[in-house]
Amino acid sequence: MRLVRDGAPRPLTAPGMLPVPGRPRRGRPFRVLVLGGARSGKSVTAERMLAGRDHVDYVACGLPADDTDPGWAERVRLHRERRPAHWTTLETIDLQGVLGGAGRPEDRWQGPVLVDCLSTWLAGVMDECGLWAGRDGAERELDARLDGLLHAWGSTRRMVVAVSNEVGSGVVPATASGGRYRDELGKLNARIAARCEQVWLCTAGIPRRLR
Repeated sequence: MRLVRDGAPRPLTAPGMLPVPGRPRRGRPFRVLVLGGARSGKSVTAERMLAGRDHVDYVACGLPADDTDPGWAERVRLHRERRPAHWTTLETIDLQGVLGGAGRPEDRWQGPVLVDCLSTWLAGVMDECGLWAGRDGAERELDARLDGLLHAWGSTRRMVVAVSNEVGSGVVPATASGGRYRDELGKLNARIAARCEQVWLCTAGIPRRLR
């Protein structure tokens, strides 16, 4: 797990908090899934849901930015600039540990979590399991990691807002690996949504509550 401390305070691109219907209570789970396509506004929507909260753990599941991929580095930079400085950024795909409060002080681990995003988490896990390399036991390991996340998601006592890509309405992947990833993400989104108090869908920057 890599801990990243952001710089000076910066406003969100879309100022103000997005009201979340319901009343999350300390010690009680309140899980929200925010879906959307590329550039749909899903990340900004999730950030606005927690804009007024202190002690937010922002879980960045993507690869750390470096000079090998300028496009990715630019996306990471923009995300960092939007986040309030008092949030804590965790660069990790150990979502089970985060949802259970591993390594966090007692006064911090019960605070809200923003996961951005489940799409990059899944890509990282599939790679770690050796699925694309055809490693023996990769399928079993992937199933175990997915089940572990679902268990942690269902049993956490924290408020969690997770972002994920809605891939079912996009272009049909041209490769077998792309099709497999799309199918796994679609199933993961459905399993997470079934264990949420709320589910939102963003289209053209407009968030709509589905449940």
